[in-house]
Amino acid sequence: MGNTFLTIFNFSIGLISGSSALLAESAHTLSDVLTSIIAFVGFKIGMKPADKEHQYGHGRAEPLVGLVIVVFLVIVAYEILNGVYIKITSPAPITPPELIAALMAFIGIFINWSMTTYLIRAGEKINSPAIIADGQHQKVDIYSCIAILGGVIGAQLGFPILDPLIAIFISLLVIKTAFELAKDNVNVIMGKVPSETILDEVRSATKKVDEVKGVHSIKINPMGPYSSAELHIEVDGELKLKDAHKIAHNVEKQIFKDVSIIKMAIIHVCPFEEECVII
Repeated sequence: MGNTFLTIFNFSIGLISGSSALLAESAHTLSDVLTSIIAFVGFKIGMKPADKEHQYGHGRAEPLVGLVIVVFLVIVAYEILNGVYIKITSPAPITPPELIAALMAFIGIFINWSMTTYLIRAGEKINSPAIIADGQHQKVDIYSCIAILGGVIGAQLGFPILDPLIAIFISLLVIKTAFELAKDNVNVIMGKVPSETILDEVRSATKKVDEVKGVHSIKINPMGPYSSAELHIEVDGELKLKDAHKIAHNVEKQIFKDVSIIKMAIIHVCPFEEECVII
């Protein structure tokens, strides 16, 4: 709703005031509306349970959606730069935007800050890469509005070139955001460990089970909003199979309880007294 409001008013005020930077921001906020829809769809797909064809669930839909958002950002940056190029190369003199553009920029700062805070907190709470990506994308608009505000004031003081230059600045912020989002989402797809602490958290949870004498070879496989874990636990080699099996299940339950991001676990049981050969 907030981005829809900003898109309509940025475009309208941009036309009325003659601000290239505000028109550029309207294109940017329009992309925000579209990417928010895409992020929501990605989250809904990512949270679908496992099925016969997707036995590890659908979590990787989220980083794929994040890459779709990157494409939108690149297109927006191109359109902004193209519009600025046409204005600068036009034989007509550049006129400074009217002060109403500064008021719109000030309103945009407040609205974008509120939406950015909400999206990032919500994404972190449910561990959603797509929603966090959308929040980071939204953060760019705060800097854009600050730059527009300064550009309008500067143009009114006798530097009309500042307005198209601010539009270029906005496009560079969009490109920077696109690059960072692309890197983060590719890392998820490539299986980069979400954080270094998660390995310690899995190890600590495993050691809470009394019968476990050691743990090694912990691997984390990120799946978007959740991850799976693979690990080897060391137990008394004289245990019966059913007892070792029960310990493995207890470890699995403890990991799920202590490490919320882990939704699946594969646990290999090794005899404590012998060297565990990993194939």
